[in-house]
Amino acid sequence: MIATLGAAALAASALLAPSGASAAPAALAAPDISLANVKAHLSQLQSIATANGGNRAHGRPGFRASIDYVKGKLDAAGYQTSVQSFTYNGSTGYNLIADWPGGDTNNVLMTGAHLDSVTAGPGINDNGSGSAANLEIALTIAREKYAPKRHLRFGWWGAEELGLVGSTNYVNNLASTERSKIKSYLNFDMVGSPNPGYFAYDGDGSSGSGGPAGSAEIEQTLRAHFQSINVPVQDTAFDGRSDYGPFIRYGIAAGGLFTGAEGRKTTQQAQLWGGQAGVAFDRCYHSSCDTTSNIDDTALDRNADAIAHAVWTLGGDGGTTEPPGDTVFTDDLESGTGWTVNPNGTDTATAGRWERGTPQPTSYSGTNLQLAAGGGSGALVTGAAAGTDAGTYDLDGGVSSVQSPAIALPAGSKTLSFSWNLAHLNNSSVDDYLRVRVVGPNGSTTVLDRAGAASNRAGSWQTQTADVSAYAGQTVRIVAEAADTGTGSLIEAALDNIKITK
Repeated sequence: MIATLGAAALAASALLAPSGASAAPAALAAPDISLANVKAHLSQLQSIATANGGNRAHGRPGFRASIDYVKGKLDAAGYQTSVQSFTYNGSTGYNLIADWPGGDTNNVLMTGAHLDSVTAGPGINDNGSGSAANLEIALTIAREKYAPKRHLRFGWWGAEELGLVGSTNYVNNLASTERSKIKSYLNFDMVGSPNPGYFAYDGDGSSGSGGPAGSAEIEQTLRAHFQSINVPVQDTAFDGRSDYGPFIRYGIAAGGLFTGAEGRKTTQQAQLWGGQAGVAFDRCYHSSCDTTSNIDDTALDRNADAIAHAVWTLGGDGGTTEPPGDTVFTDDLESGTGWTVNPNGTDTATAGRWERGTPQPTSYSGTNLQLAAGGGSGALVTGAAAGTDAGTYDLDGGVSSVQSPAIALPAGSKTLSFSWNLAHLNNSSVDDYLRVRVVGPNGSTTVLDRAGAASNRAGSWQTQTADVSAYAGQTVRIVAEAADTGTGSLIEAALDNIKITK
């Protein structure tokens, strides 16, 4: 990120969604983005910098190696990629553009991040963080076979640190007819700062000048994810500091997220988000210490999931994460099909055990915990009834398991998909979990492993897919386990819409 904005502008920002703002559109179910995968990309960018003079700056070999790394991942995933070159300060720079096949090419949703660092360091937070998060979301789209109504495009920009050079070159050199097809642009620059704040670009102008028409919708869509996990968000100036600048100059709706740079966290912000007051959001901003040690995992994880939420929501209500092909097994849980609770007789839960039923929504202090079914009225759920309060029928006392009927898988490749929810309050911990396994005659594979945490996690239906081709020709069962172990916690888990296709 190019340096222009100090602490004063951040301190003046507004808390939470501005009053009178329109609500974000209802989201398609976005998958959980793997933090481990995002960090693996960051490790690769760090290795590239280390091998190339300690940076990934414009005109340096580390930047071209970064482009090649990202392009190789996208090519293997099925993206249509192109590398565009430009000249600045006597050196060749590059932009990488990646298009996901399908969708309405007259209605493009573009997501971008700058890939270059300053010459002083490897640029892992600025902006390996945004680049790696966007890359993993692009790869998740391919794994999920996501097919929205809108056409999806990603960009990794060069020479941002020298004044938005790469993104400006891209936008300026598009034919006007092509430029007019880009209806929305999402920008992510520094989303893992070590002393993080949670900022959204002020698309609706509630704290200053807003963006082009449609920017308010983007802002509210991004805020919706943080609202669902009870993390307050402040506005940050929509002043063209990062690569959205060239887009908004042409009237293209834009938005994005930011966790802070050289500005210092105020006392109020430290009370809001934790961390250190009076200290920079990123103490290694534009410095040699901007390495893989300069990342806050929680901020990176939350922002990656928020980006996915925005892409899946804004991609259009025709989107689907359902894998194509003939159906081998399907269960919408609307009627009994032979699922067995406590199949091995080893469960320890004392309440809220798995059952097939109609889940009654529950909440505690504004945090939604148990949700209505993901489709129809039935689901597998830990204690379907609401009770007198949210804790009456939640999972308590240990582990509860449930097992599907036997499923005979024919030969050939197979994909399992299902909807899931795990919600908890901040009395949870990593000892709590939701796990789903495919069990065959010679072993099992864990296809979902979601742990609790000491924070409020609002309920949200997510979609999980997994390749189960290794079990072709075998008879398998699906086993789900939910646990409230360690200290007592308020935990709710659910599964719905289970399908295996070929």
